Amino acid sequence: MADHIKIRPATGTWVVRAGGAVLGESQNALELTEGDYPAVIYFPRSDIAMAFLEPSKTTSSCPYKGEASYFSIVAKSGPIADAVWSYTNPNAEVAEIKDYLAFYTNKVAVEQI
Repeated sequence: MADHIKIRPATGTWVVRAGGAVLGESQNALELTEGDYPAVIYFPRSDIAMAFLEPSKTTSSCPYKGEASYFSIVAKSGPIADAVWSYTNPNAEVAEIKDYLAFYTNKVAVEQI
């Protein structure tokens, strides 16, 4: 793994809210830190209400993590475009984040409760 990426269990219970709804709550989240960037909480897909997520055509590439695919959130107030990303087939060094979802905190609330 790249020296600047660290993955560890996120302590406690984490919740993600968007458009006035709770999308998920988890005690099995992971915390990924990459260099000087703020830590990102990754939620297991099994702890997220996937019915509120719609696959997007957006993709991105990270040399350390691999290819990311994106989802928009279907909220009562309207779609929240590309608010979620996931590494379906991450690089072997970060295999722990496979089947996990991360959320842009400027589009949704991710909080420890």
